[in-house]
Amino acid sequence: MDALELHYALDTFYLLVTGALVMWMAAGFAMLEAGMVRSKNTAEILAKNILLYAVACLAFLLVGFGLMYGSTAGGIIPSLPAMLGNEDNLAAALTGEEAPTYSKMADFFFQVVFVATATSIVSGAVAERMKLNVFLLFCVAMSALIYPVVGYWKWGLGFLDAMGFQDFAGSGVVHLTGAVAGLVGTMLLGPRIGKYGKDGRILGIPGANLPLVTIGTFILWFGWFGFNGGSQLKVSTLDDANAVARIFVNTNAAAVGGVLAAYLYSSFRFGKADLTLILNGALAGLVGITADPLNPTPVLATLIGLGAGVLVVLAIAGLDKIKIDDPVGAIPVHGVCGVLGLMVVPLSNPDASFTTQAIGAVVIIGWVGIASLAVMALLKATVGLRLTAEQEAEGADVTECGLSAYPEFVTDFHGDTPPVAAKTTAQPSGELSPALAQRS
Repeated sequence: MDALELHYALDTFYLLVTGALVMWMAAGFAMLEAGMVRSKNTAEILAKNILLYAVACLAFLLVGFGLMYGSTAGGIIPSLPAMLGNEDNLAAALTGEEAPTYSKMADFFFQVVFVATATSIVSGAVAERMKLNVFLLFCVAMSALIYPVVGYWKWGLGFLDAMGFQDFAGSGVVHLTGAVAGLVGTMLLGPRIGKYGKDGRILGIPGANLPLVTIGTFILWFGWFGFNGGSQLKVSTLDDANAVARIFVNTNAAAVGGVLAAYLYSSFRFGKADLTLILNGALAGLVGITADPLNPTPVLATLIGLGAGVLVVLAIAGLDKIKIDDPVGAIPVHGVCGVLGLMVVPLSNPDASFTTQAIGAVVIIGWVGIASLAVMALLKATVGLRLTAEQEAEGADVTECGLSAYPEFVTDFHGDTPPVAAKTTAQPSGELSPALAQRS
């Protein structure tokens, strides 16, 4: 094996492994969302997560990938997509100045798990009240059109890239895109029944399983090393290997900063350490560093995480005040901190400007907002977006999936059925943690 073949093999393997790490983030989203919803909606949110992954991968394979990468450089309107082509012959791939250094199939796999991540963000924002089948129809539009257009403008060398817009791993392309679509969904759906009182009070609805939320957050944190590190695309040269190492360190530092900032600020503001805010602080730091995890020093990366950790606590409380019901905090984490991530890039990257970054953020918000509104409004007018009040009260597990993630009855070893256990489908208890009560 000569040097070119070795580089090709190493970089292909690196993309596949980091892509697998990003795919594992699907499990993190599933666990986090399953823990943040009420027990009567757990099976449905888990079904939603595995189905959205399958739908997103197929739609991106058939349409989205060609739309994102098969269009003219510097353009605004992408070309009509084509299906994914066959694998390049290795010998041909290693010839010429424009020869790729990794397999086209590895590149596709790395890209397809990103679109699934963006779609997962929407899932959390609209949890507990959107019809499963309708959500999957939106996933088709998201994966085949809405996300690929944003991706083309930056990573497909479209007009945002030509302007100098910087977004290394997707604070804007992935996270802000998912959050804006989720925001549109929450606004069209309205809040969950019982979230806001007639007198304007905000009523807390605690999640059913905080251990699951914690496990999900750690899985996402772990997968983020593939998300950011894999975006270097190569590891086979000295410069690339050093860049990947720096990206890993900065990614971890930003998450640490987010955790500590959310803990300290929420403790100061609410008098208690709110676990859900601390966990969202970790994700906020990760989103904040994703636009440029390479150029900051580790100290600056930590500071970015600290800023994101405070901002996400403020944003979660702020959304509740304007009665936007986001059960998992997806919009503050991925949207608000996605914008923060884009805007701090010029602090360490001389190729970026605050004006260009702001233009990029506005363009993404505008396109995703308008396109998502058009698709969801059409779905609302035709098949309807939301479960009925009776279905929502009973829980999406039974009405959408025909089963419960936490059955109310168990059978002992003799086949006897004991008396009814405590209802898991009940409305949330009024006994909230002091931090959650104060947030409400």
